[in-house]
Amino acid sequence: MGKILKKEMRLSASVLSYLFILFGFMFFLPGYPILCGPFFVTLGIFQSFQNARETGDIVFSALLPIAKKDVVKGKFAFVCFIEGCAFCLMAVVTLLRMTVFSNATVYRANALMTANPFALGMALLIFGLFNLIFVGGFFKTAYKFAKPFVIHIVVTFLVIIAVETSHHLPGLSALNAFGFDHMGLQLALLFAGAAAYILLTVIAVKKACRSFEKIDL
Repeated sequence: MGKILKKEMRLSASVLSYLFILFGFMFFLPGYPILCGPFFVTLGIFQSFQNARETGDIVFSALLPIAKKDVVKGKFAFVCFIEGCAFCLMAVVTLLRMTVFSNATVYRANALMTANPFALGMALLIFGLFNLIFVGGFFKTAYKFAKPFVIHIVVTFLVIIAVETSHHLPGLSALNAFGFDHMGLQLALLFAGAAAYILLTVIAVKKACRSFEKIDL
């Protein structure tokens, strides 16, 4: 699996997939829906799938002396690598906002979602949904990706709208906690997001492997 991942990173990947990791810095932005950051990261990954389709990468990978399911797992490994890098960047930014900038007026006066563990959990949820909807959907044909990506866009922005609305509802202000306030709840929500990411990704991998095995390339 290490060799197929190396092949994905060096041959199949679009440079935009790496550049768009930097959208994790959007967690620094006040007055802007920070969960758009994870969406832009997935947009960068989408560019690699577009690049792979146009260059015939899927057929090339299938001709290698590996099982067809390893082609799928290689793609998912690359996707998870990019998502992991972006998540680490967002986590660093969140920690800075929870400590160094916890009392900054520009953040305290911000009506939108702040960077906290709940936001990180929702970022992981968005990544998990992308893996299930787009990556899993791509391997139904190993060629068509417009429909699954459009569905991913719709679902992602519904999640963003729900998150941005939630902390304004009565009794849910703790979702938008600053610093280390309500840390028990915040960590529980982060772990829930991580669990959702793992579950959705595992389901996506198994689904994609079954679909790809049935395709006659």
